[in-house]
Amino acid sequence: MLLLSLPGGRLHLRPAFLPSLLTLLLLVQLPGPARPISFHLPGKARKCLREEIHHDMLVTGEYEVAAPPGSSSGPSANLKITDSAGHILYVKEDATKGKFAFTTEDYDMFEACFESKLPVGTGRMPDQFVILNIKHGVEAKNYEEIAKVEKLKPLELELRRLEDLSESVVNDFAYMKKREEEMRDTNESTNIRVLYFSIFSMFCLIGLATWQVFYLRRFFKAKKLIE
Repeated sequence: MLLLSLPGGRLHLRPAFLPSLLTLLLLVQLPGPARPISFHLPGKARKCLREEIHHDMLVTGEYEVAAPPGSSSGPSANLKITDSAGHILYVKEDATKGKFAFTTEDYDMFEACFESKLPVGTGRMPDQFVILNIKHGVEAKNYEEIAKVEKLKPLELELRRLEDLSESVVNDFAYMKKREEEMRDTNESTNIRVLYFSIFSMFCLIGLATWQVFYLRRFFKAKKLIE
């Protein structure tokens, strides 16, 4: 192990391992900052963005709504963030520029909707320009603030970031494994049901064919066509 965990919560590094550790930090490429999403919002229009997020996950975001060129009234749009059950996590009327943050309780589909309040008018109204940047998990953590609170050195801060990143990757793999098991169980259950339905259908066809044979035999005997 490269790190020693000692009482007091401080991380102490063995000098002999520092070259190897620095090489590891240089080889590992941390994910870059999340890129914001930008789109045009026409007058009286509503556009929504959806994303699935794991449970117990910190979600932060920044938004900015720019007024159409030549407009004297300024930007006019409402922002609402909800989950799949319709619970409102964040709402802002006349949103122009701001930030939001919340922590998810369950794995769910979350939706952020911008609704323009500009009138359509008789002519062509220029669209508003919306910029949205949502971060969750490791990306949402403010490591500069963590370093100040816990008094971490730059190397220790990078190690904390790597630890959080590796934990996030492990959690993602665990979730994918769980989903794979659920899908496998569903497929096996579906296959068994299809097998039972096929057997039932086969017996029904055999019974129907047998009944038709006996019915036709009695019919032909009644018409004295066969003995």
